[in-house]
Amino acid sequence: MESIKEDVRWLGFSWGDRLFYASDYFEQLYEFAVQLIKQGKAYVCDLTAEEMREYRGTLTQPGKESPCRQRSVEENLELFTRMKRGEFPDGAKVLRAKIDMASPNLNMRDPVLYRIMHENHHRTGDKWHIYPMYDYAHPLSDAIEKITHSICTLEFEDHRPLYDWCVDNLINGDKPRQYEFARLNLTNTVTSKRKLRRLVEEGHVQSWDDPRMPTIAGIRRRGYTPQAIRDFCNRIGVAKANSVVDVALLEHCLREDLNTKASRVMAVLDPVKVVLLNYPEGQEEKLEAENNPENPDAGNRILSFGRNIYIEREDFMENPSKKYFRLSPGSEVRLKYAYIIKCEEVIKDQNGEIMEIHCTYDPDTKSGGPASARKVKGTLHWISDTEAVDAEIRLYDYLYRDDQPQEEENENSDDFLRKLNPESLIILKGCKVEPCLTQALPGDKFQFLRQGYFCADIKDHSLDCLVFNRIVGLRDSWAKANKQQ
Repeated sequence: MESIKEDVRWLGFSWGDRLFYASDYFEQLYEFAVQLIKQGKAYVCDLTAEEMREYRGTLTQPGKESPCRQRSVEENLELFTRMKRGEFPDGAKVLRAKIDMASPNLNMRDPVLYRIMHENHHRTGDKWHIYPMYDYAHPLSDAIEKITHSICTLEFEDHRPLYDWCVDNLINGDKPRQYEFARLNLTNTVTSKRKLRRLVEEGHVQSWDDPRMPTIAGIRRRGYTPQAIRDFCNRIGVAKANSVVDVALLEHCLREDLNTKASRVMAVLDPVKVVLLNYPEGQEEKLEAENNPENPDAGNRILSFGRNIYIEREDFMENPSKKYFRLSPGSEVRLKYAYIIKCEEVIKDQNGEIMEIHCTYDPDTKSGGPASARKVKGTLHWISDTEAVDAEIRLYDYLYRDDQPQEEENENSDDFLRKLNPESLIILKGCKVEPCLTQALPGDKFQFLRQGYFCADIKDHSLDCLVFNRIVGLRDSWAKANKQQ
């Protein structure tokens, strides 16, 4: 309950003075049930859950009446009172509506209104031993709260006749009406609560707030913003027909929102050392960098530049393909905010792994300088080894590679588990980031240049242990070109 309240507030909404609980009406709902018994429209039934399913019938065959259906009003009142007192064990009896066992709508074949549960309630404690079913409590709570339009998703459309039956038989005056709309289905996403629960309980994800989970708590921890989510919902609107929305639209809304808000920093996720042979040893200079070019008020920050720096390992290729414009033997690239460098030599260990890349820099090509106009095709991000700070980076991807992983008709099928993306989380340790990130607070968001948007994890990040989650990636022109080759 508290999690739901927190999530709704985070999304930007408030109940004001209209925060209601169905438990506030337990006494009134009980009296409504007594009223139905006195009207001969409800009875106490002794059938087990298995027997009740057997008696209910099928979509093509009518159900059978329970042997308890003809109990007298007096007997039903006595039994229901004893149920309330807690005299019977769980599952021994239920209160059912007396409607129509031959109805083509299975929800109208004498549905259960109350069941026995000797459970402690988070608001009423152990006062109650019987609890109302959702299809009974929902319409009556709406009526008590003076709700006019009760909206729910399309799977409840077949429940509307029961909603109306409860209201028509127990409420005088203005009555609420139920309206259904299509729920939000996203590509690469499972939204079934039953399936999400299995992901958590069977350890496929860490918790309900795992950043891969399509829960408000999960996407909040991932780094999504409430503004982006509201924008997305406004764009797709409300429909009556079930459909699937491409998750790329949600990501587009997120990028648009983060673009103007997130500070730009440089982070090297898989570092390899670069030594600038002709840069004086022990010398260091300060370079100016924009915090956010999309926000004129964001200001600038200062970077240290020296002889030894780190670049991404994937930004160097010994035998480059035709459209590879990053660093390779004999080629030149620009370092963001700094100089043009040229690869001269590659130093490897005995296993053939690259240990260092030796380069030279052109001192006349400093960014913003008078002779900086010389152009090269590639620009790389980097971190000076004198101020690089270690961080853990968590690369989150879709939990499902399949566009529509929840299409199976059988809700209990294990197919959705077999479709899990084994690379939905990759944890990188020993990444190098700018020193300004040591001041990042949990929840702070950044654009790591050429990498994507990242968020300081709200649970594991601290000033002594930097942990950043990838929220969403940037478009990668090289990856697209490489895929087409």
